[in-house]
Amino acid sequence: MAGGAGFIGSNFVRLLRKTRPEVEITVLDKLTYAGNPANLAEFEGTSGYTFVHGDICDSRLVDSVAAGVDAIVNFAAETHVDRSLMEPLAFIDTDVRGTAVLCEAARKHSHKAFLLVSTDEVYGEVREGRSREDDALKPRSPYSASKAGGEHIARAYAESFGMPLLVTRGTNTFGPYQYPEKIVPVLITNAIEGRPLPLYNDGSALRDFIHVEDHCRAIDLVLHEAPLSERVYNVGTGVETDGNHVANAVLEIMDKPKSLIQYVADRPGHDYRYAVDLTRITALGWEPRITFLEGLEETVRWYVDHPDWWRPLRSGEYWEFYKKNYRPLSTGS
Repeated sequence: MAGGAGFIGSNFVRLLRKTRPEVEITVLDKLTYAGNPANLAEFEGTSGYTFVHGDICDSRLVDSVAAGVDAIVNFAAETHVDRSLMEPLAFIDTDVRGTAVLCEAARKHSHKAFLLVSTDEVYGEVREGRSREDDALKPRSPYSASKAGGEHIARAYAESFGMPLLVTRGTNTFGPYQYPEKIVPVLITNAIEGRPLPLYNDGSALRDFIHVEDHCRAIDLVLHEAPLSERVYNVGTGVETDGNHVANAVLEIMDKPKSLIQYVADRPGHDYRYAVDLTRITALGWEPRITFLEGLEETVRWYVDHPDWWRPLRSGEYWEFYKKNYRPLSTGS
């Protein structure tokens, strides 16, 4: 499992330990700012779990790790759109070249499956309707372009070498252990500290928010039961929510004043709506179990109860990025 110390990856490890204890897990992670060893501390020294510190772009290391497993699930990625606007080449390195290194290892060692965890953002902005898995990819940010590039590399390995490929395109995921730069943990941790809750422009951008537990269940289902003939599966809830609703819900749960909401300058090329068609994955018998409000209440409680996890992450580099990224609108609205 590549990138298993990150947000979704560590929650996937947690799911497998509960539901498939017989599965042996090897996690390979570079432990960048968003890869946290604390996310997997509970599994250290346990049977059937191995952690390897390393970079998926290191072909020798990847080859040695891949020789001892029979499938790769790739969570490893640079993932934040805002950061991709500042450091696009880092995203190309990890999300494209790193994926190619993993694919080569999967091909060489004849793995049973290579599952690439991708994103709905590869479709680009969707003003109307819903994106289907066979739609053209039209990414508009360095992040989404790098994920689309990784998908194209993986598809080339599947077509050229017969590598058994599966791809999941997930919507906005939230829950415990998420690095506090994405919208939900930013809003929650800021609210805890009584800081302004930043929303781009007027807070009207629409997203489909899925709880990480539901997202991981979908990935597990695709990995173990989906036919390779379909290959790509959208993962989401089908419910669209804008930033204003998220911020207001956080403040209501925490009994904080609505005056904490602060509108900030929009980011370049901001996609205002993503929406995916879920027909293919629901045909496998999957559906989300956790509503947005239920998941948000649980997530708020987790961050309130775990300040020792997130407070150390909000240090020097974090605030430098934050100040560059969130600039209050000059209108003062």
